[in-house]
Amino acid sequence: MARLGIIRIKAGILACFFLSLCTGLAAENAQWRFSGDIQRAYNLVLALQTDQAAELLARTRDKSNDLHKLYVQSFCETIDILITEDEKKFETVERNFKSRLRQLDDMPESPDVLFLRADLNLQRGFNYLNLGQEVNAVLSIRQAYNLAGECLKKYPHFLPIKKTYGVLQVMVGSVPDKYHWFMSLLGMKGSVRIGQKQLEELKNSESSLSYEGGLLYYTIKGFINQQFDEASRGLIDILKKEPENRLLNFMAINMLMKNAQSEEASRLIVNLDKNQVGLPVTYIEYLRAEIQLQKGDYAGAIHSYQRFIASYKSLSFKKDATYKISLCYYLLGKQPLANEFFQKARETGRDVAEPDRHAAYQLLETQWPNPKILKIRFYTDGGYYKEAKALIQTVTPADLKLPRDKTEYFYRKARLAHRTGELSAAKIFYQQTIDMTGNNNWYFAPNSALQLGYIAQQQGDQVSARKYFEKVLSYRKHEYKGTVDGKAKSALESLK
Repeated sequence: MARLGIIRIKAGILACFFLSLCTGLAAENAQWRFSGDIQRAYNLVLALQTDQAAELLARTRDKSNDLHKLYVQSFCETIDILITEDEKKFETVERNFKSRLRQLDDMPESPDVLFLRADLNLQRGFNYLNLGQEVNAVLSIRQAYNLAGECLKKYPHFLPIKKTYGVLQVMVGSVPDKYHWFMSLLGMKGSVRIGQKQLEELKNSESSLSYEGGLLYYTIKGFINQQFDEASRGLIDILKKEPENRLLNFMAINMLMKNAQSEEASRLIVNLDKNQVGLPVTYIEYLRAEIQLQKGDYAGAIHSYQRFIASYKSLSFKKDATYKISLCYYLLGKQPLANEFFQKARETGRDVAEPDRHAAYQLLETQWPNPKILKIRFYTDGGYYKEAKALIQTVTPADLKLPRDKTEYFYRKARLAHRTGELSAAKIFYQQTIDMTGNNNWYFAPNSALQLGYIAQQQGDQVSARKYFEKVLSYRKHEYKGTVDGKAKSALESLK
């Protein structure tokens, strides 16, 4: 069940989770308002200064806001473990979860108590997912789902639960079709559209929670709806108001990279480098390496990947990082080192996170990828279009000896044309990619169909959009099936 659509990419999980916790300020009876030390501790957690937040909470003697304190304590611990991925801390965090949930179970029912029970179970579910404990994760998320639904039904005007319920609707609504039977057995049904509506309500309200609603709204716009341009602009606008917020910087970096704006993301990484107060965000070294790989700084990428591997406490992303080191050596013409790290990658880490799964798939290959096409891919992914266009013009028929290389060449032409706004050319190249793929299990065809669907939707051709999105789901086997199917499913729902 690890591929329930929840753990497609780390950035997506982290962003959605962080924001699902940000209940923050509120007003009047249906909302929350932290005060005094609780608010200061909450702000410290958002700044990723969890040790300082925990110390402040430990000194707080105000008994009037015990539920707020309980929430911020749990929030603090969960952010810590998700950012650091330090599995050694999980036993302590798990004991605290059990204690807090028992405390809440003994309290009289109220919207606050139901909300906290739902949210803490959601936090617990994400922690289980991070550890690869999929059964426990699903059970916790199901508990959160039931409690959030109960709270919303009984207290429809209690604003915080719209946040939790909205996140759960999006999560369950983006589960790939092959897991629908399991969701039905669990009594869980979700809708990305309904979840977004809940969050948009929050975003557009006059409540203090509208800030958090905006963050969630843009996160889902990007990672679920693939509207990365709008999502990036929204997060950058928020970041302008809080330029020192490390969590916001981290989220914006991820979104900018997904939007092929790696140079802009690189500048935000420099901001994080200058602001080291709080939790070490070691994952940034992985993102730094990705950008260096995209722009052709292969020696720099090797160094950054190695720093990431040495300092990151989890096994996640290490298989992919080691595989990328082998690609860097390959592109530098250092074949013995490329072979060495290729073999090492096979024996490193685990294949739970999507980049690791993709790396594991590539590590089954017996031939190295076409170097020119590989560079074009990286340039395009990072938004280095000038370099990609210059290189693609040098590709000759002699460079494309294998059917897969010939197909991927047109796919890369399609991606580059699409990214640079040449939609007519992109549509031609995407269709050519689909035709050339035939019955092969290459992801180029399903993703080409997905992109053709997005273009048709953008141009107001709903009939063609539906046709292409349904075509995506018709491909039965390829390395990105869970992810691409989830995107197509969300897109189809948006057409209703």
